[in-house]
Amino acid sequence: MNDEDGQYFYHPLENIEDVEIFYEAVERQHLTKSISRERPYTYWTIELYDQKNGIRGGGGLGVLAADTRRVAEDTGVPFALITPFYPSETHQKMKDGRVIDEHRPVHYQDFGFKLIDKVNVKCCDDLCQLEVVEKQFKNTRIIAITEPNFGELYSGMSGSDHRLYQEVALGFGGYAALKLLGLKPAIMQLNEVATFFAALARLDELARNGMDFYEAVVYTRKHTLYTNHTLVQAAEADFNYEQFERFVFPNLKSLAVKKWLKDKFVDGHIKLSSVTIEIAELRSGVSKLHARVANYRDIAGNKVKFKAVTNGIDMRTWVLPQVVDFYEESGILDMYLSPTENYKDKLDVITADKIREFKHLGRQELNKVLKTRPDHHGNILSFSDDDFIFDFKRRFVDYKRPELPFEDVERLRNILERRNAHYILAGRVHSGDEVMSGKLRKLLKTVEKDDYLREHVHYIPDYDEELAYGLSCGSNVAINVPIVGLEACGTSWMKDVANLNLLISTHDGGVADGSINSYLNVSGTDESEELDMLYQRMEEAIAAYDNDFDLEFLLKRQLETFLPVISGTRMLQDYLDYLFPS
Repeated sequence: MNDEDGQYFYHPLENIEDVEIFYEAVERQHLTKSISRERPYTYWTIELYDQKNGIRGGGGLGVLAADTRRVAEDTGVPFALITPFYPSETHQKMKDGRVIDEHRPVHYQDFGFKLIDKVNVKCCDDLCQLEVVEKQFKNTRIIAITEPNFGELYSGMSGSDHRLYQEVALGFGGYAALKLLGLKPAIMQLNEVATFFAALARLDELARNGMDFYEAVVYTRKHTLYTNHTLVQAAEADFNYEQFERFVFPNLKSLAVKKWLKDKFVDGHIKLSSVTIEIAELRSGVSKLHARVANYRDIAGNKVKFKAVTNGIDMRTWVLPQVVDFYEESGILDMYLSPTENYKDKLDVITADKIREFKHLGRQELNKVLKTRPDHHGNILSFSDDDFIFDFKRRFVDYKRPELPFEDVERLRNILERRNAHYILAGRVHSGDEVMSGKLRKLLKTVEKDDYLREHVHYIPDYDEELAYGLSCGSNVAINVPIVGLEACGTSWMKDVANLNLLISTHDGGVADGSINSYLNVSGTDESEELDMLYQRMEEAIAAYDNDFDLEFLLKRQLETFLPVISGTRMLQDYLDYLFPS
């Protein structure tokens, strides 16, 4: 029996148990020696947030994808990222107190992508032609599929025909693009379940080319990593059998694979997480807490175990260059921006004067960004070094609670007045999310009623990478208060820690990789207690900036705990150790 590399196996493979035993003996060692430019680490994502390369995502999932490729570039890992290039992107502005979406066309040619060729996928008895475009870097590449009617990121409802078409196009079209380029995946990392169809395309290819079906299933499983970013399987949308008849089954050539997939339907419906779990033996969660508490079950009803690989960031992208240089020159970080063996001892070089020097430079970066980013009143903001800034910058979704500090307007005003401080909100409201649109309107109306808050609370619409960077560099304190148990990881807070901002946070997501004593923790038995603790922490943060010892202590404590956690190099190394054990 031939595998996809032409190797011949003499072992009789009559059932899936035989195949498991066979691969347990030989396949792992083969994998560790197989990664190369022609056989790269492949990373599949429905969303990429990489504005420099012309692809604008919706949030943290896309930012993480871009960071992972950049870290692979810096560390020399052969890496191919496969994603759609959406021909239209959404921007947001304020009009009459409401968030309004604007749709702008984008063209891959404007960002250095080159057309390679075209591939087809079958949908609704038609051939849909997809352009394969590529942008190469030193040892990594972005491979994108696109067509004029592909639509925007997350267009339509999650269980809609158009969403299924986009996911099928990425999976089958993206896999065809790899074959077109002569690439064979050493590993397929599926960044959430929308990328399931890439692994299905590989399984179909192996089976239709003559590999024993059970062997093809196990081979695909052992070369596929499913990275989950959400906590609750029940919240996931599903597709029905009739949709798969129109969009999925026409792209499968192996009768055995069709039968395998059809058997996964329950009462005429299928959850992509269920079949992704079936097709990927390797499974990871994006923080220690997430991997421990994620509530996912396979088709047999057994709880699924996830390997914890906490997300990280590319520090060269998100941290003020002068701060990165300081970390390297001081021996805190090595050339790959990983913490050195004795980084904790090296943190003593961080002084209050040095912190203020970096805050001055960061404030200049923030003001540069704000020159073209008016707030919700249409005002262009500019802040001096003496201005104290709290910020909340992350997606506007219910569980992240952007409105929490505004529950007691009088107390918030008193805290801000004490230091003449400002509070900046930045975050995107998802299109169609009327609940969060309403909460934002209510929050801004509350601000308008108070003379002081009206001048010191600023909502900046159209949150993106540029604004995230400016705020990470130029703020003093970051607010991160998700409902505990609902944040998978989050990476915005990581950028704050690296840029020497004080972190006020609940103990959730990746923050929970550290102890509650390593940052300004917000906790309580109910939301009322949490709110009181949040205000206390805001007061402590203001006081710390007036006391050199406290400021140094708090920021060094954060770095001591979180530098290993937030390192993108550490994240990629953790994945490689998991995928290719020695």
